[in-house]
Amino acid sequence: MPEICLLGTGGMIPLKDRFLTSLYVEHNGHALLIDCGEGTQVAAAVHGAKISRIEALLLTHEHADHVTGLPGLLLSIGNCSRTRPLDIWLPEKSIANVSSLLAVCGHLPYEVVFHGLPDDEPASFTAEAADPMLTVDTVPLCHKIPCIGYRLSFGRKPVFLPEKAKQLGIPVEYWKTLHSGGSVTLPDGRSFASGDVTGGARPPLRITYTTDSLPLPGLADFARDSDLFICEGMYGDEEKKASMNEKCHMLMQDACRLAAEAGAKRLWLTHYSPAEESPEIYEPQLRELFPGVVISKDGERITL
Repeated sequence: MPEICLLGTGGMIPLKDRFLTSLYVEHNGHALLIDCGEGTQVAAAVHGAKISRIEALLLTHEHADHVTGLPGLLLSIGNCSRTRPLDIWLPEKSIANVSSLLAVCGHLPYEVVFHGLPDDEPASFTAEAADPMLTVDTVPLCHKIPCIGYRLSFGRKPVFLPEKAKQLGIPVEYWKTLHSGGSVTLPDGRSFASGDVTGGARPPLRITYTTDSLPLPGLADFARDSDLFICEGMYGDEEKKASMNEKCHMLMQDACRLAAEAGAKRLWLTHYSPAEESPEIYEPQLRELFPGVVISKDGERITL
């Protein structure tokens, strides 16, 4: 099951008690990271995230509070004896600037592979190194520069029915193959398919991450039925709405309305302005808009 940890919840600049926004997702011993602001490797250490398990990085855009932690993180990963390649996905137009950050890393003991994504249309890809059953979808966001949001869909095996396997007289050593979707032939000549001992298909587990954007109408569809929707909420004061529109950011209330429209199971707010010292004061108002909202703190953690 995916284990999710919000390493930081800050936007613009790190504070002494708030790291910059970065999301760590681990599943079956492999992990990926979304965004990598200054000090991300420190935040990972503080919150117990295993950077040695990171197989892919997904970057929303090239603003400093989302990418300048890359050199430190990549060097720290190199100190974990990594030799296999590391994939970084990001807007195509950001590759030149972001890849230049590697100039200060010197020699890394592994290859960093950049994959460009469109910022003007949706895209989809598989991140097999992170998980063979993981599909990543993207959506264009509306910010000052090319910016994209991500949706992680973890496919799930059907439920294995051991009692059914026992009734059919299938030895235990064949169960794993059947649960994985394979077929088996027993020594007595009988053959069985996975569907003989499993329940129906299960929907994927979905995590949607959008930050640094206006609250576009299509974001609710993108986050539809998410098990966890992580969305920016720079301020909770609705008098700042005009300013946020001008700067292409969202209010906490915008995120709650999107989550409600999307039918998301839960919402984590993130990317708070450094001037928003106590975002929790808005909780009563926000819960009226979306009861499943969490005014996240650094280290917010859940297992789906």
